[in-house]
Amino acid sequence: MTVSNRLKNQHLLWRAAFGPMAEHSPELDALSQKKLWDLLVKTSAKKPGYIDVANDAIKGVIMGIQNEVKAEALSKDQKQMLRQQSREDLKSLNLRWLDEMINSEAQLREKMAFFWHGHFACRDINIFFQQLLLHEIRNNALGNFRDLLNAVSKSASMLAFLNNQQNRKQHPNENFAREVMELFTLGRGNYTENDIKEAARAFTGWSFNIRGEFVFRKNQHDSGSKTIFGKTGNFGGEDVLNMLLDNKLTAKYICKKIYRFFVNENQPDEAKINWLADRFYQSGYEILPLMQDIFTADWFYAEKNIGSKIKSPVELMAGMRRMLPMELQTGQVQLLFQRVLGQVLFYPPNVAGWPGGKNWIDSSSLMFRLRMPQLLRDNEALNISAKSDDDQQMGMMEMESPKKEKIKPFRKNAGGGAMILADIDWEAYSRVFTDVPREQLTDVVATVLLQTPDGAIRKEAIMLAADQDSRDAFIRTVTIAVMATPEYQLC
Repeated sequence: MTVSNRLKNQHLLWRAAFGPMAEHSPELDALSQKKLWDLLVKTSAKKPGYIDVANDAIKGVIMGIQNEVKAEALSKDQKQMLRQQSREDLKSLNLRWLDEMINSEAQLREKMAFFWHGHFACRDINIFFQQLLLHEIRNNALGNFRDLLNAVSKSASMLAFLNNQQNRKQHPNENFAREVMELFTLGRGNYTENDIKEAARAFTGWSFNIRGEFVFRKNQHDSGSKTIFGKTGNFGGEDVLNMLLDNKLTAKYICKKIYRFFVNENQPDEAKINWLADRFYQSGYEILPLMQDIFTADWFYAEKNIGSKIKSPVELMAGMRRMLPMELQTGQVQLLFQRVLGQVLFYPPNVAGWPGGKNWIDSSSLMFRLRMPQLLRDNEALNISAKSDDDQQMGMMEMESPKKEKIKPFRKNAGGGAMILADIDWEAYSRVFTDVPREQLTDVVATVLLQTPDGAIRKEAIMLAADQDSRDAFIRTVTIAVMATPEYQLC
């Protein structure tokens, strides 16, 4: 494969962002990778705004008992209302953040936040808690990992998800301490069971109030001596986090995970990971310099790393919408796509997050991926069956039964399926190819859309789907045909 300047730039934009935008695509032939990287850094320098989608009714309940600190202060009816409304608001939070991924100039920040969202996987239906956690992740996505780890560890969402509110002296709960070591820092096998037991004692008393603020409950904390990683003392939770960060294995674990996500999930290079980990540790866990080491390295643009990653469902949807500017009459169709493809933001399958890689592809999900471009173009109807885990599906089982729906999120066709209703701005997209001769259009469209070698797709099959009536029709049909190939699933 010839690694052209355009291909390198597209590679950077797929990995450090959510893919190229149509309006910027023509600039990628001549722009250097250094200038593009500098631009990504500059546009992500500003701190993100707080995303607040919480319903006023929920805010009213919380404000009404603002002097209370425990959820027990809520009545049964209030709790039920909060759960129901939180599920609806989480859908809005999902769509608002997805919109940031698609349209925000701060592409690098949002892509890093997306990575940390999977690393610090957390499922909690409390909209306030999830908004606070998302803000901490977005705010610290390119900052210091020490700050990020402390912020996430003290977030109400994570403490609730990992049961640390049940972690009290004389009755320690080890769940939080175990996952902090196994999934967030050291990685499995780099600690002992006794380390977990003693660290759990150190985290006793870490809790939160109904507003999602961190609270240290001193009367629930075990203030006795503890031995953790061979050190003995009256340790608290912050001491444990510092011990984990003092261990170079944490830097190695994080860098390996970042390498697999951003560089190559199939062929992790141990020598390069070790080099990155040394620099990450020596910097005091500064995230932006680590990513600069990766995205400005010659080896990042090696042929083996380009087109080697299967796009996650969110990356697939965001990338498609960045290249094909479109408006969806109902944004919730994107929730439906997430659900079918197996990645619903804020609803990871477990604390380990989404496994990624080839796990994204099975016979049913691949077929749906290949159908997506045509569904968006033709505004076809989509029928799906509900799954059993309604918590994981954001309460979307309601969509399958009109009797249960309070708000119908989709326009229904005569057969009961959900209409996609996408308005694609084909004129804006077609401008990418203004100067391309008709006989070269198929090759150039494939070059703009794919990260795979020339000749990887069968042009004969693409031409069978092409509408030859006009130049615009030809561009549209060839684009949809290329996006409907297995090769488009790679970046």
